[in-house]
Amino acid sequence: MSNDRERNSHGQYADRIPAETALEAFDDRDDLGRPLTADDVMETLDCSRRTAHNKLTELVEDGALRTRKIGARGRVWWVPMEASSEPQPATDRTGAEAPPRAVQEAMETIDLPGTGATLEARREALLASYEFLIDHPSARKSDFLENVYPDHPAEFETAEGWWNAIQPALKELPGVDPPEERGHIWNFLGSDRFTPTLG
Repeated sequence: MSNDRERNSHGQYADRIPAETALEAFDDRDDLGRPLTADDVMETLDCSRRTAHNKLTELVEDGALRTRKIGARGRVWWVPMEASSEPQPATDRTGAEAPPRAVQEAMETIDLPGTGATLEARREALLASYEFLIDHPSARKSDFLENVYPDHPAEFETAEGWWNAIQPALKELPGVDPPEERGHIWNFLGSDRFTPTLG
Protein backbone atom coordinates (compact mmCIF):
# COMPACT_ATOMS: atom_id res chain seq x y z
CA MET A 1 0.00 0.00 0.00
CA SER A 2 2.88 2.37 0.76
CA ASN A 3 4.10 1.87 -2.84
CA ASP A 4 1.05 3.85 -4.04
CA ARG A 5 1.99 6.90 -2.00
CA GLU A 6 2.95 9.93 -4.02
CA ARG A 7 6.60 11.01 -4.13
CA ASN A 8 8.00 14.36 -5.25
CA SER A 9 10.97 14.85 -7.61
CA HIS A 10 13.38 14.42 -4.67
CA GLY A 11 11.95 10.98 -3.87
CA GLN A 12 10.28 12.22 -0.67
CA TYR A 13 6.79 11.20 0.23
CA ALA A 14 4.70 14.27 -0.54
CA ASP A 15 2.66 13.85 2.62
CA ARG A 16 5.84 14.15 4.69
CA ILE A 17 6.62 17.61 3.37
CA PRO A 18 6.39 20.03 6.30
CA ALA A 19 3.59 22.57 5.83
CA GLU A 20 6.10 25.40 6.31
CA THR A 21 7.80 24.34 3.06
CA ALA A 22 4.77 25.77 1.22
CA LEU A 23 5.83 29.21 2.46
CA GLU A 24 8.76 29.03 0.00
CA ALA A 25 6.26 29.71 -2.78
CA PHE A 26 5.33 32.98 -1.07
CA ASP A 27 8.98 33.95 -0.49
CA ASP A 28 9.87 33.34 -4.15
CA ARG A 29 7.32 35.80 -5.62
CA ASP A 30 8.60 38.78 -7.61
CA ASP A 31 5.46 40.65 -6.55
CA LEU A 32 5.16 40.16 -2.78
CA GLY A 33 1.61 41.49 -2.78
CA ARG A 34 0.26 38.88 -5.20
CA PRO A 35 -1.86 36.15 -3.62
CA LEU A 36 -1.06 32.60 -4.71
CA THR A 37 -3.20 29.73 -5.94
CA ALA A 38 -2.88 26.05 -5.08
CA ASP A 39 -1.27 25.56 -8.52
CA ASP A 40 1.57 27.94 -7.54
CA VAL A 41 2.22 25.91 -4.38
CA MET A 42 1.94 22.59 -6.27
CA GLU A 43 4.69 23.80 -8.58
CA THR A 44 7.00 24.79 -5.71
CA LEU A 45 6.44 21.60 -3.71
CA ASP A 46 6.19 19.32 -6.75
CA CYS A 47 3.14 17.68 -5.21
CA SER A 48 -0.52 16.95 -5.91
CA ARG A 49 -3.32 19.52 -5.59
CA ARG A 50 -4.66 17.68 -2.53
CA THR A 51 -1.27 17.85 -0.79
CA ALA A 52 -0.92 21.55 -1.62
CA HIS A 53 -4.42 22.22 -0.24
CA ASN A 54 -3.61 20.25 2.92
CA LYS A 55 -0.42 22.24 3.54
CA LEU A 56 -2.16 25.55 2.83
CA THR A 57 -5.06 24.64 5.13
CA GLU A 58 -2.62 23.78 7.91
CA LEU A 59 -0.83 27.10 7.47
CA VAL A 60 -4.17 28.98 7.61
CA GLU A 61 -5.08 27.14 10.82
CA ASP A 62 -1.67 28.10 12.28
CA GLY A 63 -2.24 31.75 11.34
CA ALA A 64 0.72 31.85 8.92
CA LEU A 65 -1.57 32.42 5.91
CA ARG A 66 -5.02 33.75 5.14
CA THR A 67 -7.34 32.60 2.37
CA ARG A 68 -10.30 33.83 0.38
CA LYS A 69 -12.67 32.22 -2.10
CA ILE A 70 -12.55 33.81 -5.57
CA GLY A 71 -15.37 33.07 -7.97
CA ALA A 72 -17.28 29.80 -8.00
CA ARG A 73 -14.36 27.40 -7.50
CA GLY A 74 -11.21 29.48 -7.09
CA ARG A 75 -9.32 30.25 -3.90
CA VAL A 76 -6.22 32.32 -3.14
CA TRP A 77 -3.85 32.49 -0.16
CA TRP A 78 -1.61 35.28 1.11
CA VAL A 79 0.72 36.11 4.00
CA PRO A 80 -1.15 38.42 6.40
CA MET A 81 0.39 41.82 7.05
CA GLU A 82 -0.52 43.40 10.36
CA ALA A 83 -1.23 47.13 10.38
CA SER A 84 1.47 49.11 12.11
CA SER A 85 0.81 52.13 14.33
CA GLU A 86 3.60 53.92 12.48
CA PRO A 87 3.12 54.07 8.71
CA GLN A 88 5.89 52.03 7.12
CA PRO A 89 5.14 51.18 3.50
CA ALA A 90 5.92 47.58 2.62
CA THR A 91 8.49 47.29 -0.13
CA ASP A 92 9.29 44.56 -2.58
CA ARG A 93 12.80 43.37 -3.41
CA THR A 94 13.38 46.24 -5.84
CA GLY A 95 12.56 48.80 -3.15
CA ALA A 96 9.35 49.79 -4.93
CA GLU A 97 6.20 50.16 -2.88
CA ALA A 98 4.41 46.81 -2.62
CA PRO A 99 0.98 46.50 -4.26
CA PRO A 100 -1.11 45.95 -1.11
CA ARG A 101 -0.37 49.49 0.14
CA ALA A 102 -1.04 50.99 -3.30
CA VAL A 103 -4.28 49.04 -3.59
CA GLN A 104 -5.37 50.11 -0.13
CA GLU A 105 -4.74 53.77 -0.95
CA ALA A 106 -6.58 53.47 -4.28
CA MET A 107 -9.55 51.78 -2.61
CA GLU A 108 -9.85 54.69 -0.17
CA THR A 109 -10.22 57.22 -2.98
CA ILE A 110 -12.53 55.27 -5.30
CA ASP A 111 -16.13 56.45 -5.32
CA LEU A 112 -18.66 53.62 -5.21
CA PRO A 113 -22.41 54.13 -4.80
CA GLY A 114 -24.01 53.45 -1.42
CA THR A 115 -23.32 53.92 2.27
CA GLY A 116 -22.81 51.75 5.34
CA ALA A 117 -23.14 47.99 4.80
CA THR A 118 -24.05 48.47 1.14
CA LEU A 119 -20.87 50.44 0.45
CA GLU A 120 -18.80 47.86 2.35
CA ALA A 121 -20.33 45.04 0.25
CA ARG A 122 -19.48 46.97 -2.91
CA ARG A 123 -15.89 47.51 -1.80
CA GLU A 124 -15.64 43.78 -1.14
CA ALA A 125 -17.04 43.10 -4.63
CA LEU A 126 -14.44 45.45 -6.11
CA LEU A 127 -11.64 43.77 -4.17
CA ALA A 128 -12.89 40.33 -5.25
CA SER A 129 -12.92 41.53 -8.88
CA TYR A 130 -9.36 42.80 -8.49
CA GLU A 131 -8.19 39.53 -6.94
CA PHE A 132 -9.91 37.61 -9.74
CA LEU A 133 -7.99 39.69 -12.30
CA ILE A 134 -4.72 39.01 -10.47
CA ASP A 135 -5.44 35.30 -10.66
CA HIS A 136 -6.67 35.54 -14.28
CA PRO A 137 -4.46 38.28 -15.82
CA SER A 138 -6.46 38.36 -19.06
CA ALA A 139 -10.20 38.34 -18.37
CA ARG A 140 -13.39 39.34 -20.16
CA LYS A 141 -16.41 41.10 -18.72
CA SER A 142 -18.26 37.76 -18.90
CA ASP A 143 -15.57 36.16 -16.70
CA PHE A 144 -16.23 38.70 -13.93
CA LEU A 145 -19.99 38.26 -14.24
CA GLU A 146 -19.70 34.48 -14.13
CA ASN A 147 -17.04 34.13 -11.43
CA VAL A 148 -17.27 37.17 -9.15
CA TYR A 149 -20.80 38.58 -9.34
CA PRO A 150 -22.61 35.44 -8.01
CA ASP A 151 -20.60 35.51 -4.74
CA HIS A 152 -20.45 39.30 -4.46
CA PRO A 153 -23.71 40.81 -5.86
CA ALA A 154 -23.25 43.78 -3.47
CA GLU A 155 -27.00 44.49 -3.39
CA PHE A 156 -27.23 45.12 -7.13
CA GLU A 157 -30.38 43.73 -8.71
CA THR A 158 -28.74 42.80 -12.02
CA ALA A 159 -25.31 41.71 -13.17
CA GLU A 160 -25.28 44.60 -15.64
CA GLY A 161 -25.95 47.15 -12.88
CA TRP A 162 -23.18 45.54 -10.82
CA TRP A 163 -20.71 45.74 -13.72
CA ASN A 164 -21.63 49.38 -14.46
CA ALA A 165 -20.53 50.27 -10.90
CA ILE A 166 -17.55 47.90 -10.57
CA GLN A 167 -15.77 48.36 -13.90
CA PRO A 168 -15.06 52.12 -13.63
CA ALA A 169 -13.69 51.54 -10.11
CA LEU A 170 -11.63 48.53 -11.22
CA LYS A 171 -9.92 50.72 -13.84
CA GLU A 172 -8.56 52.88 -11.01
CA LEU A 173 -6.74 50.08 -9.16
CA PRO A 174 -2.96 49.61 -9.53
CA GLY A 175 -1.75 47.27 -12.24
CA VAL A 176 -5.11 47.11 -14.04
CA ASP A 177 -4.98 47.62 -17.80
CA PRO A 178 -8.60 48.11 -18.93
CA PRO A 179 -9.73 47.36 -22.48
CA GLU A 180 -9.40 50.07 -25.11
CA GLU A 181 -12.79 51.76 -25.51
CA ARG A 182 -14.88 48.90 -26.90
CA GLY A 183 -12.24 46.21 -26.34
CA HIS A 184 -13.02 43.11 -24.35
CA ILE A 185 -9.90 41.93 -22.52
CA TRP A 186 -8.95 43.23 -19.07
CA ASN A 187 -5.29 42.68 -18.23
CA PHE A 188 -3.34 42.72 -15.00
CA LEU A 189 0.14 44.13 -15.51
CA GLY A 190 1.59 42.64 -12.32
CA SER A 191 4.66 43.90 -10.51
CA ASP A 192 6.00 45.84 -13.53
CA ARG A 193 3.45 48.56 -12.74
CA PHE A 194 5.11 49.13 -9.35
CA THR A 195 8.71 49.34 -10.52
CA PRO A 196 9.97 52.92 -10.28
CA THR A 197 11.09 54.59 -13.51
CA LEU A 198 14.69 55.79 -13.51
CA GLY A 199 15.84 58.95 -15.21
